[in-house]
Amino acid sequence: MSTALFWHRRDLRITDNAGLFKALKSCQSVHAVFVFDQTILTHLPKNDQRVLFIYQNIKALKNAYQQLGSDLTVLYGDPLNVIPELAQKLEVSCVYTNRDYEPRAIERDQHVFEALKSMQIDFKGAKDQVIFEKGEVVKDDGKPYTIYTPYSRKWKTKLNAYFLKSYTTETYLHNMAKKPATALISLEEMGFAADQTQHFPDNQTPIEVLKKYHLQRDTPSIAGTSRLSMHLRFGTISIRKLAREALQTNEKFLNELIWRDFYQMILFHFPQTTEKAFKPAYDHIVWENNETDFKAWCAGKTGYPLVDAGMRELNETGFMHNRVRMVVASFLTKHLLIDWRWGERYFAEKLHDFELASNIGGWQWAAGCGCDAAPYFRVFNPEAQQKKFDPNYLYIKKWVPEFGTAQYVQPIVEHKFARERILSRFKAALQ
Repeated sequence: MSTALFWHRRDLRITDNAGLFKALKSCQSVHAVFVFDQTILTHLPKNDQRVLFIYQNIKALKNAYQQLGSDLTVLYGDPLNVIPELAQKLEVSCVYTNRDYEPRAIERDQHVFEALKSMQIDFKGAKDQVIFEKGEVVKDDGKPYTIYTPYSRKWKTKLNAYFLKSYTTETYLHNMAKKPATALISLEEMGFAADQTQHFPDNQTPIEVLKKYHLQRDTPSIAGTSRLSMHLRFGTISIRKLAREALQTNEKFLNELIWRDFYQMILFHFPQTTEKAFKPAYDHIVWENNETDFKAWCAGKTGYPLVDAGMRELNETGFMHNRVRMVVASFLTKHLLIDWRWGERYFAEKLHDFELASNIGGWQWAAGCGCDAAPYFRVFNPEAQQKKFDPNYLYIKKWVPEFGTAQYVQPIVEHKFARERILSRFKAALQ
């Protein structure tokens, strides 16, 4: 009787789960496990909302398995040790999981693969968090695309029902290993605050929002975006289900899902971009990196109301509207001449929907140094952006209540001066 272990990671659901489907279809008894990765969690603040979000969804997932007469084993430790040890203990013939394309995750999985191989246990991956992966959408010569528009054209040409089909895990759930229910490790046992209460957006697709997405997505005072990014990040929603809905509802929203695939594959093919500019010449730029200016930007006290509103929304809620993300990132890199890596790390710390590939891609785009970037001479004017996207100051007044009074700070840099400085600084570095 073949027995397998399914390792949940960025796929906190049973329904339409590619790796789980393959495990259930191939084996007569499947155990499920989730590991709270100690090597990551020890570096996070004790009230990190992402950990709370994961915890709430693991609780729900564990309950769903228990309803099937099975259970989700939840462990706290280093997966490099925990997964091989559990696989050996359960005497499984194979460990299944869904692939992750981040450099550290690939390195981790390689270590787990080697450990399992030494015990004659197979390690099999599946594609679950993207529509297309690795070399599925490449140029005719087999090289990866580095520009979004031709990538998106090829992506749409290749798309068919096969890539959007749902994995019917329900058909094989009788193959889940029968076992008694066990208690879930507490947040406190892992060193996190246990009395947190936070309401997260649910994972239901807001179809009415999607219908108007192309009209409202750039207006920060309107709830015109899907708010599903956190669910996509942790796999509490299927990318295939969302892509099917986008295909039927709004092409502009589908394009955003393609951007997500694009950045995932850029990170996969060019892992050095986590630390280095995609365009190497941009690593020669002499940044100002003024600590006082950076602190003002972080606190939302730059004197530019749209920038300040965005940063305060981020600090208070863990979310920032996408249009405003572009404005604040451009302001940090081009107005303040602060290294994009500083901003990328601040977003990584604060954003509830932080996703490495999109964060790196977005920041390099804003700084002009990415694969498909706004050119360095394109400098967003925060005032022009405000007039276009928040003309009545509805968003600004919500997050910067002192705006328009004597208490509001003066601009920390003048736009004309900043624009001339960035143009000369970047031009000198890129010669």
